[in-house]
Amino acid sequence: MSTQNLPVATPIALITGGSRGLGRSMALKLAERGVDVILTYRTAEQEARDVAAQLEARGRKASVLPLDVGRSDGFPAFAEAVRAELARVWKRDRFDILVNNAGSGTRAAFIETTEAQFDEMLNVHLKGPFFLTQKLLPLMADGGRILNVSSGLARYTFPGSSAYAVMKGGVEVLTRYLARELGPRRISVNVVAPGGIETDFGGGVMRDDTLKQMVASQTALGRVGVPDDIGGLVAALLAPESQWMTGQRIEATGGFFL
Repeated sequence: MSTQNLPVATPIALITGGSRGLGRSMALKLAERGVDVILTYRTAEQEARDVAAQLEARGRKASVLPLDVGRSDGFPAFAEAVRAELARVWKRDRFDILVNNAGSGTRAAFIETTEAQFDEMLNVHLKGPFFLTQKLLPLMADGGRILNVSSGLARYTFPGSSAYAVMKGGVEVLTRYLARELGPRRISVNVVAPGGIETDFGGGVMRDDTLKQMVASQTALGRVGVPDDIGGLVAALLAPESQWMTGQRIEATGGFFL
């Protein structure tokens, strides 16, 4: 029987930390390209539901689930919740795209960084994506996509960011290993590394005028970033035309500290 006229299933993306900032922009930009979205939140449930409503207003299906990426003991239950949502909303048992975006920041000089701060960064930014991806792989479609979120701080240095940046460096190494090991399933895995973006991240530090001026002065494109700079790039990186790229780091800093 010919399959030429069979409908193509709408791609489904799962974005962690999709209630605000970069995750919100990623969800909206993917929706503009015809992708349905499962987005997670840790505390900002209403904001997440507002994003879902905006996705639905664009003609897309959306689902909202709670998740603390710093608590790996909750991942098995989360995977079951994803399975249930796929069946309830989409009548499917697989999703196509995983974006490991959720995170938090800490600012402390190396000499003053506590074990508690280090462990928080480890759990949220490295252990979390490692084991969450592991738990979700049985629900991912072959030929799917994984995009991890790193930081420009894994390339350049900014005093006070050592614990955070070390974990992002680990995520970049993890990306290459995932790309190699998941290749037999045709799952491509890449990592995007944003620079300074005007969001609530780190207490909204990039909204400080003095810091913004300093960053802009060292940036080739002459300004700090905004969420849609990253959301648009992520949507492009996850487009079908980019499937052949895997194991790559894509920096999006506007040319900071070139």
